[in-house]
Amino acid sequence: MAQRILVLHGPNLNLLGSREPHLYGHTTLPELNARLGGLSSSLGASLDTYQSNHEGELVDRIQAARLDGTDFIVINAGAYTHTSVAIRDALSAVKIPFVEVHLSNVYQREAFRHHSYLSDLALGVVAGLGPQGYEAAVRFAVQHVQPA
Repeated sequence: MAQRILVLHGPNLNLLGSREPHLYGHTTLPELNARLGGLSSSLGASLDTYQSNHEGELVDRIQAARLDGTDFIVINAGAYTHTSVAIRDALSAVKIPFVEVHLSNVYQREAFRHHSYLSDLALGVVAGLGPQGYEAAVRFAVQHVQPA
């Protein structure tokens, strides 16, 4: 059976392509999701994507992943990375391996963005590579969940 990867996009990521393109690029969320879908398919994995601007909806989707066969999570929690104990607790509770992704290099930005509530639980963190960071995370996810 193909590995199942869930890509979660947090608040404001629905505005990709138009919101601060100097930081986040010109790729829209539908374009990014299509690229990731094609990549995962070429690697023999299935991919689900989900975006929400609401913390509780992201928590609900993480909890649902526990029962829907998700093998790996790629998450860009957006601003919730720096504020959400609830998302951290959900990721910890479901015990699904995950990679944290950021389009911009958060360490070149405001000091409050330097702290993540997720990174110490994540298998890895990718920051500053734009959409290619998501692609690297999906590639890693497929390799991580392949049977030995």
